[in-house]
Amino acid sequence: MKKTPIIILLLTAVVLFGCAPEKKIRRGFSFKQPQQKVKSEEFSSLSTPQEIQPLFYPMPPEQPRLQLLLSFTKEKFSEFRGGNKYFLQFERTYDIGAVKGKIYISDRTYKKIIVVDIEKKELSQIIGDYESAGIWVTEDDYKFVADFNNRQIVVFDDKNKLVRVYAYTDQFDKPLDVAVYKNKIYVCDVNKHKILVIDNDSGKTIQEIGGIGTKEGTFYKPTHVIVDREGNLYVNDFFNFRIQKFDRDGNFLKKFGYAGDTLGAFARPKGLDIDREGHLYVVDAAFENVQIFDDNTTDLLLFFGGFGLVPGSMYLPNGIYIDYHNVEYFKEYADANFNVRYLVYVGNTLGPIKLNVYGFGKWIGDPLPEIEKGKNK
Repeated sequence: MKKTPIIILLLTAVVLFGCAPEKKIRRGFSFKQPQQKVKSEEFSSLSTPQEIQPLFYPMPPEQPRLQLLLSFTKEKFSEFRGGNKYFLQFERTYDIGAVKGKIYISDRTYKKIIVVDIEKKELSQIIGDYESAGIWVTEDDYKFVADFNNRQIVVFDDKNKLVRVYAYTDQFDKPLDVAVYKNKIYVCDVNKHKILVIDNDSGKTIQEIGGIGTKEGTFYKPTHVIVDREGNLYVNDFFNFRIQKFDRDGNFLKKFGYAGDTLGAFARPKGLDIDREGHLYVVDAAFENVQIFDDNTTDLLLFFGGFGLVPGSMYLPNGIYIDYHNVEYFKEYADANFNVRYLVYVGNTLGPIKLNVYGFGKWIGDPLPEIEKGKNK
């Protein structure tokens, strides 16, 4: 597929994300982001840190906010206990969730949830009659899984046992994703162009948000949904090339992005997640990167990634997940001058790299040189 020069720049450039003296976001471009020249078969597993130069976004002397910590291939995943025994592999990482000590990956080739036990270094699979797409993992380790082929939402408990199926007659047409907030289940139905709000106890639809259209509050083929800690809803309005935000009652609040090949625009938006400080992460499978927006202003703060076959690069990325639970398992991969606050997982549907693990944090080393007009003083 041919790409325009602008798209190529989007795949390689980094928007500088730092703190100016007035505590505003510093913006600009950096085209000097290095690629790590490591063969895919040389990737390390969790047992040994990668012996390569740290990859930061943005690169010093800008204040780094993200560091690539680790990249997994399916070969390295298969080295976990149980991987070879049960022929567990990763082909197309669709969605991601996590709890303490575990990462859950929905694979669209095998159509099951694979459990990566990063504490025991074991692989297992959640068995059952379902075909997984989007997944939502609650704080108490219940997994809500969107099964669009069977038109249902299936729920597994903390022991990975099936405990419930939501599937009233004609309730769903093609549910692609699911999110949970308190007693409400939000189901993203791509064919109905709606978010269906399900009562957790009765299983009945108690509200519908959206409907086909281009106006604010309507959707055209929505594909992903998340809920923040306050109950606000974020929806990937795929063919309208935007992310829409709603309050807990389903009222439209704001939108992020637009169609285009410029900074802050979308060409093929996919998975999304938001951290506790209001940084909204959105994957774009066409640009093959992740853009980070400010939840208050909707401004673009930073983007990272880019096409490639080396650690940190992306190849048709889809799923993204922000993880506050498992920082300790990846701290050894962080630069000594960088303090990681949370993890960012990004999954690829193609290429050798199935999962990239980034750390979001703060530079704690010696002060970096001040920058004036893009140059060192």
